Amino acid sequence: MYTPPFTISAEAINKIADISRLIERYAIRMEQEDALMLRKANKIKTIHSSLAIEGNTLDEEQVRDIVNGKTVVAPIRQIQEVKNAIATYEQFPHLDAFKESDLLRAHGIMMQALVDNAGQYRRGGVGVFSESGCVHIAPPADRVPYLMADLFEWLSGSSDHLLVRSCVFHYEFEFIHPFADGNGRMGRLWQSLILSRLHPVFEHLPVENMVYANQQQYYDAITASSNAADSGPFIDFMLGEIQKTLEAHKREPIKKVPNKIPNKVPNKLLQAFPEIQSITWSVYLQIAANGHLTTMKMAEILGISDRMVRKHINTLKAKGLITRIGSNKTGHWEVNKI
Repeated sequence: MYTPPFTISAEAINKIADISRLIERYAIRMEQEDALMLRKANKIKTIHSSLAIEGNTLDEEQVRDIVNGKTVVAPIRQIQEVKNAIATYEQFPHLDAFKESDLLRAHGIMMQALVDNAGQYRRGGVGVFSESGCVHIAPPADRVPYLMADLFEWLSGSSDHLLVRSCVFHYEFEFIHPFADGNGRMGRLWQSLILSRLHPVFEHLPVENMVYANQQQYYDAITASSNAADSGPFIDFMLGEIQKTLEAHKREPIKKVPNKIPNKVPNKLLQAFPEIQSITWSVYLQIAANGHLTTMKMAEILGISDRMVRKHINTLKAKGLITRIGSNKTGHWEVNKI
């Protein structure tokens, strides 16, 4: 089996130990009552930062508006980039970090309507350029399928720590530059996806926001690894970014969000359905207040995805708590009397 060249420094070993400790503290942080708002805020930061690194000029507020379905006046391509990123990150729970086919599928979503060959490896040569000129010539296009197959075989078969594997994959991915466009945002997405195998909190940890704040050091680390023919410098850099991100978020103050659900959902319902989660009751309350609300509008109000709203609605429907009146397009929901 092919093994990418990398060295694990003493610094990296110390960071892995510290990150492992911080992950559990962040996981506890994500169980607090404002976690839904924090996850949504982190999602917006992640999308904004990853695209900003690639030259998208929309600010965080504009990205938030697009996430919330609002109209934004901006270049069409940049809006499309944000919409594609939203759709791709919505697929996060359904993507397998170890499947090459899922990488191609995710690229197809991320680059839809932006490139002609979205979801396919490049068919021509590419290089990475800076103001001073070309800094990297990627391997020939005919080698890309073999290089990527080797990389995925190593990723799934290696016994190295997932923190290390995620960094090595990220660097090797950028070195191969398998796509005609979108390599940067896909490399960062895939590292987060690999890390989510280590712990689910990495789905909501905006490492990319930290990379954006240290963009030059990110590129310097890639260059240093290329010059050394060893991804060790990049491993050190990315582990440092993950460590700093976890440190920053463990100190975030908890926004006190009053729990109004027990005051609005009748006690008899809470007692009859103790298995129903608080967020599901929140969807129930939105329907009780206005059965004509769309799932997208409820998602905006509650700070969760449209897909999750539909999931909670299905739970309520299965429990006999709500009924759909009329068609899916023109009908509305009604709360059943229990």
